[in-house]
Amino acid sequence: MAIPVFYSFRNLWTRKLTTVLTAAGMALVVFVFASVMMLAEGLRKTLIETGSYDNVVVIRKASQSEMQSGVDRTQASIVEAEPEIAIGDAGKPFLSKELVVIINLPKRGSDKPSNITIRGIGEFSLALRPQVKLMEGRMPRSGSSEIIAGESVAKRFRGAGIGEKIRFAMRDWSVVGIFDAGKTGYSSEIWGDVDQLMQAFRRPAYSSVLFKLRDSSEFQKIKERIEGDPRLTLEAKRETKYYEDQSEMMAKFLRILGISLTIIFSLGAMIGAMITMYAAVANRTAEIGTLRALGFQRRNILAAFLIESMLLGLSGGLIGLLFASFMQFITISTVNWQTFSELAFSFTLTSEIVIISLIFSLVMGFVGGVLPAVRASRMNIVEALRAT
Repeated sequence: MAIPVFYSFRNLWTRKLTTVLTAAGMALVVFVFASVMMLAEGLRKTLIETGSYDNVVVIRKASQSEMQSGVDRTQASIVEAEPEIAIGDAGKPFLSKELVVIINLPKRGSDKPSNITIRGIGEFSLALRPQVKLMEGRMPRSGSSEIIAGESVAKRFRGAGIGEKIRFAMRDWSVVGIFDAGKTGYSSEIWGDVDQLMQAFRRPAYSSVLFKLRDSSEFQKIKERIEGDPRLTLEAKRETKYYEDQSEMMAKFLRILGISLTIIFSLGAMIGAMITMYAAVANRTAEIGTLRALGFQRRNILAAFLIESMLLGLSGGLIGLLFASFMQFITISTVNWQTFSELAFSFTLTSEIVIISLIFSLVMGFVGGVLPAVRASRMNIVEALRAT
């Protein structure tokens, strides 16, 4: 004969103050845990969504990013002739040779400087990225000192608004358009004509070559050909894999940080739950004796108090997740450790984070309640009834 779960609910409701305080402590722990996981997931998702599965990025071997890469014009021409590349307008390969450099810009209001990615683009750069839409103004004219800025950059950095000018590489560059790249890393970039930028920065080589496959299944074939060609010192990656690698280091650091903080905070929350449950056992000694006298076994008492403690943890977990969900409306910026440029992204709550957070809250409740529950189950019936 099992003790009804309603019994555990009733006891929690009877002790409203201690229940609320203990659940609040657990909610804080779950909030911190979920928020850091959401931060890491937001970074990962922002960078992965920046890429397209059908696109291939070609960079120099052993380069971690486009910033460290160099693809000379001869090598770029060899890649351009690969038969697996899709054909665009006017029979041209659906390919873009691009340059990536970093400049320093002051933020609006504070004038605090931060690194911004400048991308030199070609004819098909925008078409290769369907997630990027020109929302205001126009594209930069070929051969001109004109640029377009991502919406995030335009809002946060001085001189990056449409009609304004930015000075870098010993030139004044006019902002003629603003583009919307959604929740991708491109929102934190400025784009301009690749030939003009190479000339201004005195770069003899491209940073990368981006192209679209005519058939996604042919990736391995072209990858092996490019990486095995003795004339080339290049490697090919799917664009999604390239940006996933970009997020790996920072996301791992955030997860480790989140788990470390959570372990520290959870110790306090579990001790609080344990104290609450010990107090519940002490206050209900006669009640426990009565339950035993009515025929309930030790395991029934143990289960009832464990369920009570886990319900306490679950309520804290639900409250913590509720408040953590509001973090999705916040956009923050940080330095991408792979490119050393600023990247704006949002907290992202996923079903996986919800499930892990709730399991974590149940574990806290279980650990906090197991010793008090064992104590309650081992009480002597006669001694417990004498407490009446």
